[in-house]
Amino acid sequence: MEQVKEAIEREQSQACLNFTECELAGPKVKHECGVAMIRLLKPTKYYEEKYGSERWALNKLYLMMEKQHNRGQEGAGIACVNLDAPVGTEYMFRERAEGKDAITEIFSRVTPLLLPRGGESDVHEASPRGGWRGSQLLMGHLRYSTTGKSGLQYVHPFLRRNNWRAKNLCLCGNFNMTNIDEVFRFLTAQGQSPRIYGDSYITLELMGHRLDREVERLFVEAKEQGLEGTDITHYIDNNVCVANVLKTTMEHYDGGYVMCGMTGSGEMFSVRDPWGIRPAFYYCDDEIVAVASERPVLQTTFDLDSKDVQELKPGEAVIVHRNGDIRLEQIMPAQKLSACSFERIYFSRGSDCDIYQERKRLGEQLTPAILKAIDGDVENTVFSYIPNTAEVAFYGMTDGIRKSLGGRMEGAVRTEKVVWKDIKMRTFIADNSERNDLAAHVYDISYGSLRPYKDNLVIIDDSIVRGTTLRESIFKILDRLHPKKIVMVSSSPQIRYPDYYGIDMARLEEFCAFRATMALIEEGSLTPDPKPHPLTPSPRGEGEAFCREGSDYSCGSKLIQEVYHACKEYPLEANHVRRIYEPFTVEEINNKIVEMLRPADMQAPVELVFQSIGGLHRACPSHPGDWYFTGHYPTPGGMRLCNQAFINFVEKTNKS
Repeated sequence: MEQVKEAIEREQSQACLNFTECELAGPKVKHECGVAMIRLLKPTKYYEEKYGSERWALNKLYLMMEKQHNRGQEGAGIACVNLDAPVGTEYMFRERAEGKDAITEIFSRVTPLLLPRGGESDVHEASPRGGWRGSQLLMGHLRYSTTGKSGLQYVHPFLRRNNWRAKNLCLCGNFNMTNIDEVFRFLTAQGQSPRIYGDSYITLELMGHRLDREVERLFVEAKEQGLEGTDITHYIDNNVCVANVLKTTMEHYDGGYVMCGMTGSGEMFSVRDPWGIRPAFYYCDDEIVAVASERPVLQTTFDLDSKDVQELKPGEAVIVHRNGDIRLEQIMPAQKLSACSFERIYFSRGSDCDIYQERKRLGEQLTPAILKAIDGDVENTVFSYIPNTAEVAFYGMTDGIRKSLGGRMEGAVRTEKVVWKDIKMRTFIADNSERNDLAAHVYDISYGSLRPYKDNLVIIDDSIVRGTTLRESIFKILDRLHPKKIVMVSSSPQIRYPDYYGIDMARLEEFCAFRATMALIEEGSLTPDPKPHPLTPSPRGEGEAFCREGSDYSCGSKLIQEVYHACKEYPLEANHVRRIYEPFTVEEINNKIVEMLRPADMQAPVELVFQSIGGLHRACPSHPGDWYFTGHYPTPGGMRLCNQAFINFVEKTNKS
């Protein structure tokens, strides 16, 4: 009974946070999270008899979340709805935890509640033990914060409580909204007074508000039909139209999202943004409906072929009604497909059949540039990779090198595991104050893997973002092997622009490509265009004055002033930041990056090879979202925030 009591107290404590918890992911918090949902379509006893365990659905949810652990290592949460709970007892349950072991922690709390003590009769359906056991709707979320913030209040799912079952809302998602200011103004214009300013809290309240309106609409209908008392309640529970709620909520948003939710009356949904920026997959049969952020998760969990799993289309929602009816509904009109290419390069699991082949192609098509960098000297070159996400691109790269030999010099492609990753940590998400110390100790090398001063070393990574790890760790340790030359290869193009749809890339000056370009401008390495840009107002000297107050660059060039003023005056007309890259070739920026990142005492020469934009699209033809590399944001909000980021850089502020 002590565990049951603790569970009740913990859930009540969390329920009290349902408004304050959502300091959540404020407008500066970016997520690249994972979602998992299961809806049982048959009585719970069916699964116990067929699969031999009352924990079958919970075990499947656990497996789905573990298979997406790459998407959330800072926190996790689960929730469920028990449609059979009697009146006067709890019917929505939730557990959340922080840390890399959060999945294990939350399931270790729940599983003992399912175990009978002294016999089956000891398990009461209305207890937390019976609630988790008898639930038909289950939801899981994995949080990957990218701002260094932590706290249980930031962990999904979030709850909005009410005495009416149909008005209870549980929400989680993989999202970041770029126009939260506008949504906030919309809510306040209606007379609401949100207590917390944050995209997750405001989304919960906006959708909850629309759910309230849907319930009230049904209440009026029921009264008009002459229903009274609990008959009205049953009418509402059985007729809630989630599509109405989603259409009147999501029409206000600009951003990338997969939003998942369930109501106390038994509605379940998952909706994808109209541009298809964030990924979502689902599977359904006569027993279950399941949703996840990645296809292999569903394949492994339910032993499926890839063709059995469907991808949610842009603007589409999969909705499961209280009675188990399943339908797909177009919530928002589909926009130009902008599925995130960085998902394919880096973030998603490489075990997906398509992603695996795409990453191999990304590596293979770099072959001509690599051969040029080593002057065709394959015999005296060792090929390797930065573990762990670049491994598949490495296979493609070495396949490409072998094909280039045309059967000549059989066995001449020498591969070694030169670099070892000792700390499982993505240093680019750490706080600035900690990043350098972390980066210096993340990697180690295989001593003796090269012939000193004779072998070139070609080493591939999936992306080069800030360059911190290269400068503080990789270049230093590779130089200990005394290679004749180091060719550092990126399977993605130069990352030049922030992402505002989920991954932590918010400040322009954090990108080594941006810093290198600004250094080239500062050195006067460009000839100013004598013709003013059509969107550039007459310079007022304002930008130059700001820069002289302490920017790392003087920003006195005509180009910087023009871009700055265009960003301020016409933030929605174009991504004006793209203009700063126009005077330079990729090779010129590469050389400056090397100059900035190469340690002063390093002996080996270094050359950078980046993927081309054309190569990216050839490798990932179904995921054209390339705003990280080209600055072509699919939504107005992304473009506006990029222009604001340049203003922030010039003015040395941190506005959002």
